Amino acid sequence: MMKNKTIILFILVFICFLPSRSQDNDVIRISTSIVRLNVGVVDRSGRPVLNLRKEDFTVYEDGVKQTILNFEPNSSPFSVVLLLDMSGSTLAFRQTLKFAAARFIDALAPEDRVAVIEFYDKINLRNDFTTDRKIILNSINVANGRGKTQLYKALEFALDKLEKEKNRRKAVVVLTDGVDTDFRDQDREVLSKLSEAKLEDFINPEENPLLRKIIEKAEQEGISIYPLALPTGDPKFLPDPTPLQIALFKTARKRLELLAQRTGTSLNAINRLEEMGRIYAIVAAEIRTLYTIEYLSTNDKRDGKWRTIKIETSNPEWLARTRQGYYAK
Repeated sequence: MMKNKTIILFILVFICFLPSRSQDNDVIRISTSIVRLNVGVVDRSGRPVLNLRKEDFTVYEDGVKQTILNFEPNSSPFSVVLLLDMSGSTLAFRQTLKFAAARFIDALAPEDRVAVIEFYDKINLRNDFTTDRKIILNSINVANGRGKTQLYKALEFALDKLEKEKNRRKAVVVLTDGVDTDFRDQDREVLSKLSEAKLEDFINPEENPLLRKIIEKAEQEGISIYPLALPTGDPKFLPDPTPLQIALFKTARKRLELLAQRTGTSLNAINRLEEMGRIYAIVAAEIRTLYTIEYLSTNDKRDGKWRTIKIETSNPEWLARTRQGYYAK
């Protein structure tokens, strides 16, 4: 009897030390020095250059050539979070917004997985990642809400969802005027104590802890964030805006610009609501032209300093665009 117990104990210990494998065989990243980049390439006329190979790219970090560990062509599928601003500021044009969002979904590749998140006073996951277009379009159609704008908490929630998508290519497309209610209240408290001459550039967007956290996580995961900036909230549409109103809005837009710049995209300003569908389609088309590159930085110091990234292509007539760098934390 004692011998049998000993054999059973040995088997249990042996099983415990067997290497575990996830069901989808995802690679487990060990090094924090791995850098993931989504890269767009265009010719001198601005037309996307497709079907490139790993050998067509050279990556430099702080001027030092890096070895590309992994390369994914522009045809590889994405996991995309569609973030919809359902706060009170979008009530007047919900149908236009939903029609444009549906057009965006139609322009994605069939293999792209999409999660739909609405935000206002609350943050609701309408559907988790799926390729089922009926589910996605229904989520857009039933999206609803009113009240405050919890933009950056919604972005944080979206990045948490994308982190679970493992090694898939990742992007967030967020439609908003950029005026986060909590951030605006904090900004107003600071700016209202200043003279008009000091209002415009007093607040540094990078000093907001939540925004920094979002950018750092997006950099770690290689997530491209595309802000689509609605014209609502812009004080230029008011008959007599105050300097404080102008400064608050400019600060909100600077945060969106920083978010785009640090994740390798650009801020897409929607000047007229009629442009919404077209800009959504442009973003969808851009996502489908991106390559993804991973490299292990030769500088393994996590000293918090800025590292500049530069990408060259095999043809000097081509222009590569990605994020400009990252802080090594």
